[in-house]
Amino acid sequence: MSMITKKWIINNRLTDNPYFYRTLLCTKKTTLINYVYFIKKCIFAAKFLIIKIQFMNHYETVFILNPVLSETQIKETVKKYEDFLVSKGAKMIAKEDWGLKKLAYPIQNKKSGFYHLFEYTVSGEAISALEVEFRRDERFMRYLTVKLDKHAIAWAEKRRNRNKQKA
Repeated sequence: MSMITKKWIINNRLTDNPYFYRTLLCTKKTTLINYVYFIKKCIFAAKFLIIKIQFMNHYETVFILNPVLSETQIKETVKKYEDFLVSKGAKMIAKEDWGLKKLAYPIQNKKSGFYHLFEYTVSGEAISALEVEFRRDERFMRYLTVKLDKHAIAWAEKRRNRNKQKA
């Protein structure tokens, strides 16, 4: 063992104080105990070592845009948030424009809204950033993001195929 390692074992931080050198050289038993303690600390630290692995989850976001917006404003808004997701590392799977639909109940004194759907894969951190952006933008009336499980992914794929056949 190197002297730096021995210093760390004794007081759990690096130091240049010679007192700790004398403590280390007291007995072989102390050194062995410190060595075992050091090994246990390393094993404990290895268990909780945080490695950032990007898990790409499958998400679906439906949002309602304000009906007062013009077609160009709607396209700009949709493009802005699609680019936002791509910049966060998302892979867009599908994008659907459901058009102007009547709402079941008034939202912000509006009885209709433009519905859009994004289906994409992205890491979980990007979702919170996306929803913060949705809350800040007054063009959005409502939004809902859902993480899809394997059954929902299969159903979404069937829906996309069915829509392609109709078109």
